[in-house]
Amino acid sequence: MRNDESDLRQIPSVTELAVLEGPPVDSVADPDAPVLPRLPIAHLLLATLVVAIWGTNFVVIHQGLAEFPPFTFAALRFFLASVPLLLFFRWPKASLPTVAGYGLLIGVGQFGLMLYAMSGHISPGLASVLIQTQAFFTVGLAVLLTGEHLSRRNWLGLSICAIGVGLALVNTGDSTSYLGILLVLGAALAWGAANVVARHAGAINAVALVVWSNLFSILPLALASLLLEGPRAAVNAIGAATAAGWATVLWQAFGNALFGYAAWNWLLGRHPAARVAPLGLMVPVFGLGASAWYLAEPMPAWKILAAMAIVSGLAINLMPNWRRQP
Repeated sequence: MRNDESDLRQIPSVTELAVLEGPPVDSVADPDAPVLPRLPIAHLLLATLVVAIWGTNFVVIHQGLAEFPPFTFAALRFFLASVPLLLFFRWPKASLPTVAGYGLLIGVGQFGLMLYAMSGHISPGLASVLIQTQAFFTVGLAVLLTGEHLSRRNWLGLSICAIGVGLALVNTGDSTSYLGILLVLGAALAWGAANVVARHAGAINAVALVVWSNLFSILPLALASLLLEGPRAAVNAIGAATAAGWATVLWQAFGNALFGYAAWNWLLGRHPAARVAPLGLMVPVFGLGASAWYLAEPMPAWKILAAMAIVSGLAINLMPNWRRQP
């Protein structure tokens, strides 16, 4: 696989990208005001493929947790998504704090917390909904740290999406605890912070960033496995794992981690966060659908309404600006 970064086009700085966000909220009604640049169709399709992988991935995680303790599962996933590939990718054109920070936020913050929550504290379908609060954290951090602006349509779309997430929250059942909810919200915050770090890195080799940053997650996850699960549990799980169990680990490492996050980072490096991050709210649509189809998870009316609210919020965020493009 080619690792030459010279063919990656340069993008504007974070400050210049913030200007592309358009005017402040109170002047967005001006028909001549700049708008968020739309995503090219190819980029939109790529983002949709990524969120489809991430949505159905909750079913894969559920299957993997049936054979591996959560932190053992996470450590194996990040080991395979890093160590075997280090010789094929040069260090990305980013600082050590950027690469290490991204790896810790995704590996320990997002993935570690989420897997622990899904090991008996929350259902896969609800986890796929709650983790999407990452979009609110991403946009909020981008506004706070880089000065990006949100239009009225951005706020309206995100508010409707929030209604969908809130609808899921008030309909929790016996399979979900407050600990599970807090853990997934913490994972979402870590993912949002990682999105901002990745976008600040700019147009670098996205796969190289994923491969090298994953290296910094292995040791903390292994230590968590030893301290919280015990060495015997990890050894027994690895020795007794079936082919299907190992397949879930491989999918986590190469399908979800390498392709999914590399493609997402590539998009964040080329478009404003307020345009890319809300697309991740389609994940619960795929997550709930896969859980209902494969795991026979019930699909009551509130889940359908929550998914409809999320998709409606996305449509408000995207379609009006498309029509205003020349």
